[in-house]
Amino acid sequence: MQIRFTLNGRPTSVDATPDTPLLWVLRDTLGQTGTKFGCGRALCGACTVHVDGAAVRACSFPIEYAKDKDIRTIEGLEASATGQAVVDAWIELDVVQCGWCQPGQCMSAAALLSADARPDDAAIDRSMSGNLCRCGTYPRIRAAVKRAAEILAEGGGR
Repeated sequence: MQIRFTLNGRPTSVDATPDTPLLWVLRDTLGQTGTKFGCGRALCGACTVHVDGAAVRACSFPIEYAKDKDIRTIEGLEASATGQAVVDAWIELDVVQCGWCQPGQCMSAAALLSADARPDDAAIDRSMSGNLCRCGTYPRIRAAVKRAAEILAEGGGR
């Protein structure tokens, strides 16, 4: 089945079985390997991408549902002011330890900040709760989300 969508701002078309998870199309067909496989059951958040601006788990999102949608992966995150602010905050606060979960963490953080420019701790915890970090960098992740909000409030990002 031919499926057309926008990937990181570019029109894209793939031939795939409708129930193929978006994750495998992104990684294996389109070479977008920044989106990570974690659990394959939408429980860990490592595969988080944006579909029309909403954070979704690519491992459980059938490619047929991507038809005519705007898909953004970690490779395209910096194209928006919010995404750039998230990346800048992650680097400034040295969030990453092993790094496996961080693309999904950043994608969830950007989706949160797009919906809530000044999230409090409870909002951050709710939004980020589906993203697991085996290294336990949760305090740095929360601080980075707050810093990204500050960068945006200061007019930073692109």
